[in-house]
Amino acid sequence: MSKADSNDHSEKKEFVEETRSLHFIEQIIEEDNRTGKFGHKVHTRFPPEPNGYLHIGHAKSICLNSGMAQQYNGLFNLRFDDTNPTKEETEYVESIKEDVKWLGADWEDRLYFASDYFEKMYEYAVQLIRKGKAYVCDLTPDQIRETRGTPVIPGTPSPWRNRSVEENLELFARMRNGEFPEGSKTLRAKIDMASPNFNMRDPIMYRIVHADHHRTGTQWKIYPMYDWAHGLEDSIEGITHSICTLEFEHHRPLYDWFLNELDVYHPQQIEFARLNLTYTVMSKRKLLELVKGGLVNGWDDPRMPTICGLRRRGYTSTSIRNFCRKIGVAKFNSTIDITVLENCIREDLNKIAQRRMGVLRPLKVVIDNYPEGQKEWLDAINNPENEAEGIRKVPFSKVLYIEQDDFMEDAPKKYFRLSPGREVRLRYAYYVTCKNCIKDADGNIIEVHCDYDPDTKGGCSSDGRKVQGTIHWVSAEDALNAEIRLYDRLFSVENPDDPQNPLDYKEYLNPNSLEIISDAKIEPDLLNANLLNRYQFERIGYFTLDKDSTPEKLVFNRTASLRDSWSKVAQKSK
Repeated sequence: MSKADSNDHSEKKEFVEETRSLHFIEQIIEEDNRTGKFGHKVHTRFPPEPNGYLHIGHAKSICLNSGMAQQYNGLFNLRFDDTNPTKEETEYVESIKEDVKWLGADWEDRLYFASDYFEKMYEYAVQLIRKGKAYVCDLTPDQIRETRGTPVIPGTPSPWRNRSVEENLELFARMRNGEFPEGSKTLRAKIDMASPNFNMRDPIMYRIVHADHHRTGTQWKIYPMYDWAHGLEDSIEGITHSICTLEFEHHRPLYDWFLNELDVYHPQQIEFARLNLTYTVMSKRKLLELVKGGLVNGWDDPRMPTICGLRRRGYTSTSIRNFCRKIGVAKFNSTIDITVLENCIREDLNKIAQRRMGVLRPLKVVIDNYPEGQKEWLDAINNPENEAEGIRKVPFSKVLYIEQDDFMEDAPKKYFRLSPGREVRLRYAYYVTCKNCIKDADGNIIEVHCDYDPDTKGGCSSDGRKVQGTIHWVSAEDALNAEIRLYDRLFSVENPDDPQNPLDYKEYLNPNSLEIISDAKIEPDLLNANLLNRYQFERIGYFTLDKDSTPEKLVFNRTASLRDSWSKVAQKSK
């Protein structure tokens, strides 16, 4: 077994667009290119805060921003919004870089940090103070919230709103030097305390934070707020289309105000609907609670909607890009059924996953009339969807393992698997007929005895007779032991995050989201599996090797079942 890197960088990294109508962001870019608004350039960015691991919602933004740059022969930046030192870590920076690269978004040499611009942002703040457009306020954050007003009542101006320019410059410099306690002062923009848009009611630009920054250490004692930093970062980098999720729509007037007051290069902010998925929580704060509370096994737990979790589960970057393309880009929030994502991985794996045989719950089968000590190596197809994948050899011998569910002693009429007196096809091998079974003292079936027809090698009868059932198997002598982890949806209700729910979202965790089978049997070829391989265990589902595997203990994760089992549950519940 090769311990290959879990990054699937071998996959094709192109955003191939299908024939379709343009979505609204493409229409905006097309019109800007027609008028020459940005000199016929397209320059986008993905600006994550390094305070957690990326999830499938971020994948939509990454694919959109990078895809637009690629589609219009433009540029794409990866920029970290590292303006909150109390929540940010280098660990998150590295994980985000890994995820963005795995998804196929290429920032080339344009990796930036908000902290790269701290000095320039400070200078711009000084400019606004000199223009009388910013002031140092002594209200606490709680007092600022209390005086912000209501939708129908204007906010109350700060008692320090009309400080002189000289006093504001002096106080702001002293804030930078660390002369004041945390929370004692802020720098606020002087805009309009009666504005119907709360974001324009003298928003905070800087707050005092005495904390080490993951890049700048103790150099700074004041840190910019996102609304102040966002537009300046875009401006400095020459971004043309600043594509954000819909919650920033009401922040756009502030984005524009800052850039207009400073009279600097002005990108265009465009908002689109964020991704919401059924049976999923997309809040980084809540995902962090699950991790820290030990309710999942880390950020890369295969049940998590994080990109690293999906990758560990066996999802391909192609399947996620196809999913993001399929759901499209809209202006209004909606919730996507998680089956759309699950079907995307099934579609991709059906084309690329090599077929193997594995028995999850083994039942011993003895072929009585098969020669003692004989072993054959039979041809098995690697992938019926791709002839170029060729064939492999699988060992066949007198003693086999089949699935417990593939035998029934008292079978109903429409049961087409193995039962006394019934003939079935062993995949790639022979027809076998069940003679009898052996039980233990408790009445449990522990062994099945069959005869085989040597004239049906390869699974075809020389006399033309047909059988209705085909089952998979592994040779007992050659089988490898494996641990199989059967992952399911993390939550048992469609919308665990609904504020109307009577219980906390954690109360809706699916108790059956992970089943571990410790004594599965798999064919010997899987000893050569590595972390980049995806497999279809025939008749069972899609699987990938887990990073916990060792040569002594193979561990496979189920990526997806062959069909949507939840749809059957939903049908039965109606």
